[in-house]
Amino acid sequence: MWPFWAREKKNVHPIFAQNHAWFKGIDQNRSLESYNFVVFDTELTGLTRKDEIVSIGAVHVRDLKIVAGETFYSLVKPYKITEATDSTLLHRLTPDQLANAPKLKDILPKFIEFCGPALLVGHYVSLDVSYINKSAKKIFHSTIKNPCLDTMRLAQIYTETCWENYHDQFNLQVSYNLADLSKAYQLPTFSSHDALQDSLQTAYLFIFLAKKLQIAGIVTLKDLFNAGQSWKRIF
Repeated sequence: MWPFWAREKKNVHPIFAQNHAWFKGIDQNRSLESYNFVVFDTELTGLTRKDEIVSIGAVHVRDLKIVAGETFYSLVKPYKITEATDSTLLHRLTPDQLANAPKLKDILPKFIEFCGPALLVGHYVSLDVSYINKSAKKIFHSTIKNPCLDTMRLAQIYTETCWENYHDQFNLQVSYNLADLSKAYQLPTFSSHDALQDSLQTAYLFIFLAKKLQIAGIVTLKDLFNAGQSWKRIF
């Protein structure tokens, strides 16, 4: 009989095996334009451990440009429709819509395939990834390995660079809410609490911040990761 760890490895869904192979090693010394990114968002029934994903949206970014037509969006049928009812006013998805949606076990492999060997970007990205990986582990006994960038963290880094250059120095009232940042930077605005619309909003924010940080000398993926670590040490 196969030991537990071997059985688990043997039964990993092929798309997860491919995902793991893509990210066994990644060169962090290339310019940001040379990487492929997928900017994504999930809508949830709530923010507790028992809550579930009810929609996933995503868009490809290449050469620091949104790729027109390369988007992903799907509703997701939660296990407990009644819990989704409580958050209808937030994401505007009705129980009837969700009852007829595909299950996450059918959507998650398609989402991972859509992402391919791209880095993931999100606003408070750790929250979205944690829900995806919690579900992936439960359904497929595996998790995704894509490196992630958080636009909230990038905005904090950009704010720090502005302080260093005496622009809006030490404004402690800065809001890192996605809508507030987009308004502050005069970016195109989209409807909130819609996974695809929020993905597009985040994509515009990501591109804006990446280009601003390049001017500040943060030009490679390694520079960006190091800047993020520096921000955490300073504050």
